[in-house]
Amino acid sequence: MKKIGFIGLGAMGLPMAGNLLKKGYPLTVHDVVADKATSIVKGGATPASSPKDAAAGNDVIMTMLPSSPDVEQAVLGANGILEGIREGAVYVDLSSIDPITTRRIAQILSQKQVKMLDAPVTKGVQGAIDATLTLLVGGEAEVLESVRDVLQAMGKTVLHMGETGTGSAAKLANNMVLAAIVAATAEAVVFGTKAGVDPARLVAAIE
Repeated sequence: MKKIGFIGLGAMGLPMAGNLLKKGYPLTVHDVVADKATSIVKGGATPASSPKDAAAGNDVIMTMLPSSPDVEQAVLGANGILEGIREGAVYVDLSSIDPITTRRIAQILSQKQVKMLDAPVTKGVQGAIDATLTLLVGGEAEVLESVRDVLQAMGKTVLHMGETGTGSAAKLANNMVLAAIVAATAEAVVFGTKAGVDPARLVAAIE
């Protein structure tokens, strides 16, 4: 069974890592806030002191982090993934970051014979808990197939979007649609309220 290093144990990352553990994958975990690893270590995961240590000796290394700079630091910074990952391993970034950063990191990792997938997720925290996430994956199809079992341990739907960076781009497009819906809904509620409709009734009426 593939050995996995997982970095980033926030509201999304912790239940995602937990689902990997439930499926029986040997799991090494790291977070900059050490206490976040307490519960999953009690459940059987191995703690790591740095991204480098989380990557060392593992087949698949994953990050679930808040932003592009966080991912860059975890991969390319001191004691980062790049220092610990072995040739032939696969790096999967589950974070929602920009495709330019994704492609730059992938190019650097390729010099060490490491393949990268960008695989941001949708469906939010509840989807992470229930393992019903949708993963939007960019990268080589063959690499995706080699780790599909790992991704499906965390999500219900795995979609191959194309070359490296397209997963990140697809997630940004998805976020744009959601933002437009939120903005349009807010405008509609304001309009209806000004026209004399009770806001609570209006919200109940909008489908």
